[in-house]
Amino acid sequence: MEKLVYLLGDTGAGHPPRRRDDLREKVFAAVPALEAAGARDLTVCVADVEDPALDAIAHLNAHGLIDGQVSLWVDRIDDRGGIESVVAGLATRHAGYLVTESVLREYPARAWSRGEASPGVTIMTTFPKPDGLDLETFYARWHGSHGPLSLRFHPLTRYVRNSVFRAVTEGAPTLHAIVSESFASCEVVADPEQLFGGAENRKTLTKDLLSFTDMSTMSSVPMHEYLF
Repeated sequence: MEKLVYLLGDTGAGHPPRRRDDLREKVFAAVPALEAAGARDLTVCVADVEDPALDAIAHLNAHGLIDGQVSLWVDRIDDRGGIESVVAGLATRHAGYLVTESVLREYPARAWSRGEASPGVTIMTTFPKPDGLDLETFYARWHGSHGPLSLRFHPLTRYVRNSVFRAVTEGAPTLHAIVSESFASCEVVADPEQLFGGAENRKTLTKDLLSFTDMSTMSSVPMHEYLF
């Protein structure tokens, strides 16, 4: 089995996508066709969050590909043509990636129905490694340092780390990381004290993050997550 992640974009780079209920409904309507084409265990994330705390959460859109995301598993990527035909009709732009998934934290239990919004909010983030950083150092800092720090300091309810192996669609921007971090609510993410657990923790995490990322090439948006 291999995992594919498709990023969807309608909103232009530099602008935050908001209230994408229309995209959610379009993707939901396409789920049967995606599954018929061989997709399994779909996860859909869409920037359809409406919450009073939303404006206090950072929104970054470096490439215009952060309105939504569809991730799925296939027996082999050689047979993804039917899936990509469906994905191509979901948004103005799309980009697909073959990834290696690591679930650093999973929900303790799943008590909600297929296709129902997962509890809380999911921060979807994508970024490439900086040009001046070699891959070995990038992964050592991202996987070896930042992952454990995030688990230690952030009140995460779920944490899925996708390391990009290669792009699978023409013209896809270079990315090395596609990450989803879930929290109990937007209020938790908007409140630095709840998000970091203290000023020193925030300083430590920020310094660590900047050691392997370039914020100008990062996209990060609050979304709702839907598991199929």
